[in-house]
Amino acid sequence: MRPAPALLQRLEAAFLSHGYSALSMLGLAEACDVTARTLYNYFSNKEEAFRAAVLYRNEMALSRGFAAGREQWSKGGSALDILAAILDVRYGDTRRLANVSPHLVELNSAVFQRCNDIVTTVALSFEADLAQFIIELQEANLLRLHAGITPADAAQALANGARGVNQRLPPVPPAALSARYREMCQFVLYGCAEPPPRS
Repeated sequence: MRPAPALLQRLEAAFLSHGYSALSMLGLAEACDVTARTLYNYFSNKEEAFRAAVLYRNEMALSRGFAAGREQWSKGGSALDILAAILDVRYGDTRRLANVSPHLVELNSAVFQRCNDIVTTVALSFEADLAQFIIELQEANLLRLHAGITPADAAQALANGARGVNQRLPPVPPAALSARYREMCQFVLYGCAEPPPRS
């Protein structure tokens, strides 16, 4: 059985408010305003509940990210507008929640310790979907990659850049994330330097 989105959102909010290590299953149930029995209907332990919340957030971010990009496209946005919108939702929605949590460092660590398979699978899926999206942008004449650069190369560079924005220390303030993703996209797509002329 898969829990309803409302319960997964409550789980996410509980971990953001209390951290990972401080919560037991009973504490998690109390924080979610459900009975422990309800939680145990879905999860054997706290780690399973945490993994479900992480997977839910990532799946939502994937679908909403591409929807945001298509909305920008429908409004006549440039490739930069479109890709920045995708990355801002795909990565930024999660980061805006996490960066205001007093448990940010602990939760980041818990994600990489307990959910590395989820993070890896989602990352590879996103990069493959983003490469396909870049092909669509090329076919619509909104973007032209340099010779030797594949859509997969561009997708990986953009995703790596967004993850770099996310892991910056000190953390980027939530209100500044959109601008940072856009700036990073601009650097990846159009560069910020040229090689010096050969002597």
